[in-house]
Amino acid sequence: MGSNPFPTRGAKLNSAADTPAAIWHPSPNFGIRRDGLTPSLIVIHYTAMDSAAAALQRLCDPSVEVSAHYLIGGDGACWQMVAEDQRAWHAGAGQWRGQDDINSRSIGIELDNRGGHPFAEPQMAALESLLAGIMRRWSIPADGVIGHSDMAPGRKIDPGHKFDWKRLARLGLCVWPAETAGQATELGWWHDYADSFGYPIFGFELDGVDDMEAASFQAFRDRFRPQARKIKHIENEDLRIIENLANQEFSKF
Repeated sequence: MGSNPFPTRGAKLNSAADTPAAIWHPSPNFGIRRDGLTPSLIVIHYTAMDSAAAALQRLCDPSVEVSAHYLIGGDGACWQMVAEDQRAWHAGAGQWRGQDDINSRSIGIELDNRGGHPFAEPQMAALESLLAGIMRRWSIPADGVIGHSDMAPGRKIDPGHKFDWKRLARLGLCVWPAETAGQATELGWWHDYADSFGYPIFGFELDGVDDMEAASFQAFRDRFRPQARKIKHIENEDLRIIENLANQEFSKF
């Protein structure tokens, strides 16, 4: 993105930020986490806007009623808009591992990207540092880091097929299936494994989404097999991956 395009007037460096690397730029769009919940998830988004400046303005606009805890620009600049212990308005309707009200359970990170190109190296490096700090402060395990499309498949597609999940997994910042060859040990139904992993397939509906299983499958493909995202049918490799993920030991939210 180049040099910082934002004026510093009205924004304070580090004075209220939870991480020293972030510029404190408060948004009025937040509330108290409900039912005494604390963060157990981190949800990664992309902004789908023309610039980080436009995204920052929107996330702080009281008339829009959306926000996130953090925004990271393409050059690695990081802004914090909502304190981590507060409830930002970023996730919307959705579910993960049978739990709803994801806003009360999560910290939201927006990345300046429209979804059609890879995420910049400085941005990814800043994200890695930010994730490590948040996970340490709130004892969030790697399986608690998800995409917006994971908890709202069909309604949301971010961070999309260009996002490098495997890079994060190498650092222990998200989960990834074991790199083992061969077929799935049991050729069961994909939706059973996917439900066990966390996708909202059974007993959950989203407005505008007619088929939660198909939407969850697309979200899964974009994250774990982006090279095969245009193949519509389930392949053995999809079963191998989702079985492996479903059988990993995960935390309880």
